[in-house]
Amino acid sequence: QVQLVESGGGLVQPGGSLRLSCAASGSILVIKAMGWYRQAPGKERELVAGITSDGSTNFADSVKGRFTITRDNAKNTVYLQMNSLKPEDTAVYYCNVRAIGRFAEYDQWGQGTQVTVSS
Repeated sequence: QVQLVESGGGLVQPGGSLRLSCAASGSILVIKAMGWYRQAPGKERELVAGITSDGSTNFADSVKGRFTITRDNAKNTVYLQMNSLKPEDTAVYYCNVRAIGRFAEYDQWGQGTQVTVSS
């Protein structure tokens, strides 16, 4: 099993910054990819940013230039630095980890953390 613990959400004013963290633990041999998704009320869940095992990253067009994704392989942790936040960034943000364990492969989701951008 793989467990994910997310942190860092909250309320921020437009133009502000937040950093989300997601730490993975459990029966992990290799983490293949880590990413952040978000879901706003009435909308489908969408990819915000992803990072692979070799450090390759990809971002939604709406966050390019404002968000950065990094990972600490020693801690099995992924971070999402969000700058210049806009009200349309308001959503529940979910961490996703794809990993290989000793007996299985995992596609695990975090519990979600609320990000609200409002004045």
